[in-house]
Amino acid sequence: MGGPVAKLTNPPLQEQEGEGEKRTVCLYRMFRLLREILCEATSLGLLLSYFSSLVATFTPGKQLRTSVCSWFLLSKQGFSLENLNICPSPLNLKFSSGKLARFADGCAVVQLGDTSVMVTAVSKTKSSVSQFMPLVVDYRQKAAAAGRIPTNYLRRELGTTDKEILTSRVIDRSIRPLFPAGYYYDTQILCNLLAVDGINDPDVLAINGASAALALSDIPWNGPIGAVRVGIVDGKLVINPTRKEMSSSMLNLVVTGGPQSQIVMLEAAADNVLQQDLSHAIKTGLKYTQQIIQGIQQLVKKQGTAKRVVENLFVAPAEIVKYTKELASDELCKVFKDFNHDKISRDEEINKIRLKTEEQLREKFPEAEPYAIMESFSVVSKDVFRNLVLSNCVRCDGRDLTSLRNIHCEVDVFNMLHGSALFQRGQTQVLCTVTFDSLESSVKSDLITTAVSGIKDKNFMLHYEFPPYATNEIGRVTGMNRRELGHGALAEKALKPVVPQDFPFTIRVTSEVLESNGSSSMASVCGGSLALMDAGVPVSSAVAGVAIGLITKTNPMNNKEIEDYRLLTDILGIEDYYGDMDFKMAGTNKGITALQADIKLPGIPLRIVMEAIQQATVAKREILKIMNQTIAKPRPTRKENGPVVETVHVPVSKRTRFVGPGGYNLKKLQAQTGITLSQLDEETYSVFAPTPSAMDEAREFISAICQDDQEVLLEFGAVYAATIVEIRDAGVMVKLYPNMTPVLLHNSQLDQRKINHPSALGLQVGQEIKVKYFGRDPSDGRMRLSHKVLQSPVTPVVKTLTDRNSIVMSGTSPQSSSSSS
Repeated sequence: MGGPVAKLTNPPLQEQEGEGEKRTVCLYRMFRLLREILCEATSLGLLLSYFSSLVATFTPGKQLRTSVCSWFLLSKQGFSLENLNICPSPLNLKFSSGKLARFADGCAVVQLGDTSVMVTAVSKTKSSVSQFMPLVVDYRQKAAAAGRIPTNYLRRELGTTDKEILTSRVIDRSIRPLFPAGYYYDTQILCNLLAVDGINDPDVLAINGASAALALSDIPWNGPIGAVRVGIVDGKLVINPTRKEMSSSMLNLVVTGGPQSQIVMLEAAADNVLQQDLSHAIKTGLKYTQQIIQGIQQLVKKQGTAKRVVENLFVAPAEIVKYTKELASDELCKVFKDFNHDKISRDEEINKIRLKTEEQLREKFPEAEPYAIMESFSVVSKDVFRNLVLSNCVRCDGRDLTSLRNIHCEVDVFNMLHGSALFQRGQTQVLCTVTFDSLESSVKSDLITTAVSGIKDKNFMLHYEFPPYATNEIGRVTGMNRRELGHGALAEKALKPVVPQDFPFTIRVTSEVLESNGSSSMASVCGGSLALMDAGVPVSSAVAGVAIGLITKTNPMNNKEIEDYRLLTDILGIEDYYGDMDFKMAGTNKGITALQADIKLPGIPLRIVMEAIQQATVAKREILKIMNQTIAKPRPTRKENGPVVETVHVPVSKRTRFVGPGGYNLKKLQAQTGITLSQLDEETYSVFAPTPSAMDEAREFISAICQDDQEVLLEFGAVYAATIVEIRDAGVMVKLYPNMTPVLLHNSQLDQRKINHPSALGLQVGQEIKVKYFGRDPSDGRMRLSHKVLQSPVTPVVKTLTDRNSIVMSGTSPQSSSSSS
């Protein structure tokens, strides 16, 4: 063997310590065994199995293992990793691994059509200081993959876009539940777009790529999973529809399924889809996810590697948990059974018990790690809470499983706003406002997002804000985080189907959470619907949302088998924290507009999802009844202080006068009045004014422009008297009437003879000459006049003109007339 092998098989003995000498000897023995393995291994799976155990035995350090792995990939004789094992499935997905990014713990390339996504997975072997699973998922859209160059100043990809963040969240929610409990090791999933054909959306491919990368790696993970997109086009279900099909689809559903037909994640936006249609789409999508899982499992058999042995899973020791139950279970049970507690008082009582119990545990177990003490109390508190719900079917606030909290609605909270509403559900309070602006204020998508997803701009948006005081906390108030973006996107999906597409304004709904005790995103849906109706937006129907929780009891011998469960309607914050699912659903009385299922378990049976949809549908209708008591339909008119839109008709011939030199008139108009002016077509402009008074000012300004430019209907071939107002080298500037914009009468049209300057004919400013009218230039609308054609013995009839305004507001066409004498 040559190259890297020659360097590694003769390592320099520069270690001075005994441990270094042992490591050198171990490396030498390992490479001798590798020679034998390379000759005897007949398949890649067997080879990787031998190799993984060998590396784990001889090379305890992650950095050293990486070096050895890279040598192995480069030096294997008789086996070419260029020959990819592509695993086709009935969905036309292609999985490949082994060629790209071989230093990563796992890498997979997924292809659908000509769209390809590469996903890598890397996890540290040293545990993190975090007390949660430190998983980071980054989905990045590459301009080169779409055949474009970024249009920013640096011409490169800069910060993450909303589309990238939302896709990263979907991938995170799909893979996070399948990591082992207590696996607190920094893990990163990177999704890079290699090629985009503009037909197939790469986000679902990224989910499947992350599943394949983790399954192929040695990272502990209880996968694989499969994901598909389901659409409804012309009343038929379509699996992984193209971008063109999605433009006419009533449903955009992403289903992530786990082994044994378990639901892992759901994300949907719908146009008032019926409950039975959504249920059928979920069932169909789950069936196809199982085919993807089988394809990934086949790839793992060929190229997979043995999972690494985790040094330490951060799980509370059984001995400490047992003692914690003896100390705190009775007191916790009393707190959870006291229905007089609210969020703050209940948290304070639990915290008191926690502090007292942890102090006793430290005395009992002085050598225990701080995490073990804290986690033991959390485990006991969670078990007590869940067992009370499972056994008594009564929740900590006294409600039964299907009851809603008290709801209070209020609209027109602030009269100066275009629309406002206050929605209170229990201790969750949301203030929603509506703002109208011009169509120019719509969200413009970047070139890459447009090329990938086809979304160019949108004139409806919902922004969600969650300040720290909403949960009685102190924190930095910075820009939007991923959670706020995700909650706002979900509420926007829920409301968008009922907003008319031809609305003349851009609509921005802001949802500020003032108090939070569970389900603030669904409260934003309810408050946003009320605010839109208060603003006079002609929505097709009111929209309400609700969150359904889940508490399960699993088989002690098999954690994936659910023995018993309870579904909870309108969950509290503590029920979300201690529960197994946050199932959010929104819609109208007719159907469903949005759905999102965050599941903490490795998967739940399909029957539980169907029951959750049914339970959410019943609760949604109850909420709509309460909302209709406040405002049942949109206001017939918008508020008097709201914005105004009018149109201005400007003939092509007068566009230059209306716009002004270098756009001077339009810039001055917008600066003085605050209006926004946009061109709709060749002769029509849209004027947006934030208030009626601003529109009045705009009318006065435009009228002032019109006074200096009168338009009349001129008769083709008629002769008119023109006054010279300026003499130029190229000709003379003339007016046919006093308020007319001067037009050029060129030297070539002054005389039958060729002249180089008007002075050759003795013309002077103020002199009146006769001209013949030959219509307007079709390209720029300028008058075509001639004086030389009148140099004949025939005496022409000279006509005079009457004036008529040419620039008309409010979209009415100008009425032109002429009179002759």
